[in-house]
Order: sequence, then structure tokens, then C-alpha cells
Amino acid sequence: MNDEILCRCEEITEGQIREAIRQGATTVNEIKRWTRSGMGLCQGRTCRRLMERILSEEMGIPLKEITPATFRQPVRPIRMGILAEIEDRDE
Repeated sequence: MNDEILCRCEEITEGQIREAIRQGATTVNEIKRWTRSGMGLCQGRTCRRLMERILSEEMGIPLKEITPATFRQPVRPIRMGILAEIEDRDE
């Protein structure tokens, strides 16, 4: 198993990604759900392409046939008072 970290946000290794594929993950979204790779603060901006390349290698299919993963914009916690201030401005 390769211990090189591919997802720095969640500290997921290449070996963990390859193992998820060997256990049945067939899409990048499934790899994300099984390993949390790509679910950190950067939302896969650093590891998504690496996951796609590994999936292509393991499945023996061309990289262009890999369906891109979905991602969401990073969310940061805010104080509830900020929401109250925004609501007050709207009135």
C-alpha cells in the first residue's frame, strides 16, 4: 500500500484510494464517500485529478471517460449575530 498522501485536507493516502476501488468504488464520487478524499476544505481542488487518474488506472478505462466528481464551495462557520445584522439591513 502506498502511504503517499493525496488528499491533504483529509489525510487520505493513495493506497486508501486504490483499496476503495478494489473493494468496489467505480466513480470519483464513490471514492469520496468511502474515503472522504476530496471532502475537505479545498473540496478536491488538490486531489480530484489524482483520484481520477488512479481510478482510470485501476479500472483500465481512459481518463476522458471518468465522470468528474461533484463539489461544493467551501463553507466556513459564522457567528449567528452576523445573520441577525444581515436580516436587520433587509428590513
